[in-house]
Amino acid sequence: MKPEKIIGDLAKGAYKPVYWLEGEEDYFIDLVTNYAETAILSESEASFNRTIFYGRDADWASVINACRRYPMFAERQVVILKEAQAMRDIEKLEAYIDKPLSSTLLFVAYKGKKVDGRTKLSKTIKEKGVQLTTKKLYENELPDWTLGLIKSKGFTINNKALFLLIDHIGNDLSRLNNEVDKITLNLSDRKAITEDDIEQFVGISKEYNVFELQDALAKKDFYKAIRIATYFESNPKAGPLQLIFPSLYGFFSKVQMLYSAPGGSDKQLASSIGVSEWKIKEYTLAAKKYNAGAVERAILLLNQYNLKSIGVDDAGTPDGLLLKELIVKMMQD
Repeated sequence: MKPEKIIGDLAKGAYKPVYWLEGEEDYFIDLVTNYAETAILSESEASFNRTIFYGRDADWASVINACRRYPMFAERQVVILKEAQAMRDIEKLEAYIDKPLSSTLLFVAYKGKKVDGRTKLSKTIKEKGVQLTTKKLYENELPDWTLGLIKSKGFTINNKALFLLIDHIGNDLSRLNNEVDKITLNLSDRKAITEDDIEQFVGISKEYNVFELQDALAKKDFYKAIRIATYFESNPKAGPLQLIFPSLYGFFSKVQMLYSAPGGSDKQLASSIGVSEWKIKEYTLAAKKYNAGAVERAILLLNQYNLKSIGVDDAGTPDGLLLKELIVKMMQD
């Protein structure tokens, strides 16, 4: 079940006694647990009927005893077990989940992994509870997800600003949400987010960033690429090699995939290499500027210079000079 569906049902009062929230993406788990903590009970009800445990400090017997209490001055109570993956003997919760109290809503936040599907606990959760299993979003899913998040807050964003934000933060959904909140709080009466807003409120230069360097390399715009590298040389925190090299490696790896991708529309090509349809033109342009051999050489150079940046076969060349050397060699015909 999706987190939006769970929250929607809770908002309508369609309660279930047990909610098991698991998987790799903390953001969706936190979304549901935060709602459970703040929105189900009124402030006066919560003082008597909301209990929060943390897995590292809690034991299974205390959690079950709390769940078996009846609510005071309210129709229901809420019990939340956070960081449940750290609790010992968590499988012993199965006895309660099999026969839960209807006036208790138990939320278990089991982060970073999934309960073993072969266990009795897993089977009981599926039978008696509501289960949310989360996973990290793929790169090509981030634009639509972020766009939906921004729209849900009543704002819009142009494509360049969207990708500037995503390329800087990656798939850390909690941070993306926090940065969007920070931006929107500073827009006053405006509803449209631009790259200027990303630059001002997130602290990313709209002209000198990994996204623009990637664009310059894709177009074989040597002077723009060197200009960005020079900026990074003077502002090391704006473009550390540890962030630049993985980003460029991912880009050229996907360009390489285009050579074996079946032909078709932009949408089909984007799907075949795992990127957003909005960005496919950048990849197809690079595939025209670089032949298959040049792309393979670029990937090998990125590996070589990544090793140099950590001192392998290098006597301490400054990062800025390493990046410039890389750019020159990548663009050689």
